[in-house]
Amino acid sequence: MNIVTISTLFPNCNDPKHGIFIQTRLRHLIQDFPDVNARVIAPVPWFPFSNKRFGEYAKYANVPYREIIAGVEVFHPKYLVIPKIGMYLTPRFMAFSMLRCLKRLNKTNKIDLIDGHYFYPDGVAISSCAQKLDIPFTCTARGTDINLVPKYPKALKMLKKVFSKAANMMTVCQALKDEMITLGVKPERIDVLRNGVDLTIFSASNNEEQCQLKLNKKIDGPLLLSVGWLIERKGHHLIIEALTNIPSATLVIAGDGPDLTKLMQLAQKYKVEDRVQFIGAVNQKCLNEWMQAADMLILASSREGWANVLLESMASGTPVVATKVWGTPEIVQNDDVGVLVERTVNDITAGINNLITRISNNQLDRKLVRQFAEQFDWHTISAAQHRIFKAILKK
Repeated sequence: MNIVTISTLFPNCNDPKHGIFIQTRLRHLIQDFPDVNARVIAPVPWFPFSNKRFGEYAKYANVPYREIIAGVEVFHPKYLVIPKIGMYLTPRFMAFSMLRCLKRLNKTNKIDLIDGHYFYPDGVAISSCAQKLDIPFTCTARGTDINLVPKYPKALKMLKKVFSKAANMMTVCQALKDEMITLGVKPERIDVLRNGVDLTIFSASNNEEQCQLKLNKKIDGPLLLSVGWLIERKGHHLIIEALTNIPSATLVIAGDGPDLTKLMQLAQKYKVEDRVQFIGAVNQKCLNEWMQAADMLILASSREGWANVLLESMASGTPVVATKVWGTPEIVQNDDVGVLVERTVNDITAGINNLITRISNNQLDRKLVRQFAEQFDWHTISAAQHRIFKAILKK
């Protein structure tokens, strides 16, 4: 089974954490099913300058056309992005660069199936290329491609063409499937394949104090952890404000992004800067150590398809406070693993205090939190994905 996985959400040498969940899903599929031979096309925007003052775009300047990541051949064709006005042109530019790469790969080793991720703009470009090369394709919905992009009429029109041409469609949560059904897709054409969690990387510990000492961070009072890109959508600003109502707590924020300075200034405004620590982007091993040390993880997002960080926290034995958006209630299913809240400072504060009280009264068992996460193993997801691919090729 020769597949090509295509997505702009895939790691590269300059940004090894970018879209790591797609790489992880592919890695487990290959490990569990040796009949799958996979290559990857991960297009990146064309940008000529690598100086850091150009921000995120500078990361793309030196990305090589071809590299090997975890034993898989990955190609990075470059496509033109026109800021602000290029939303409807991007799928066309992406398809142009993608098609040339697909033709080369198809000549060297015939492609049986395209495994696409993210419906817009990726899925639109994939659909165009697949039709020209007469190759069946799947596409997986992951969040904003379904819960935000369809609000734009022109984009929705493009998406509906992808819906009609895909051999199969997948979503990472039931909520996204429900939304696709409201957009006109028949339920039987959509499979829910939730992301798993790597239970070997994310392990649990019953001694938070010992974990804190390991990090050289002995902290008096509750240790709160917030993880994610430093943008408004992730809600770090709401947690910083909530900290004003929880004087004993310390907040650690893991991640980088454009709002770093703004968030630091916000902490100063609320006079909690001595209780907020920004540690930047960290690898998964380090993240696991922080999760083990933390009393809880807080996710205050306005939109999430399937928040991997919640399962990673649970696998580390750490309960969560999370806003009840999209697929999040499918993860935080009961009070044993965390609390669901509305996206307001008052609700987030109440959720944090709820867990603090239960932890201090020994009403939360970190072993049970870990056990809950163990049901989301990657092999189950890989087996379902393999069945879908085989069914398509059989047709």
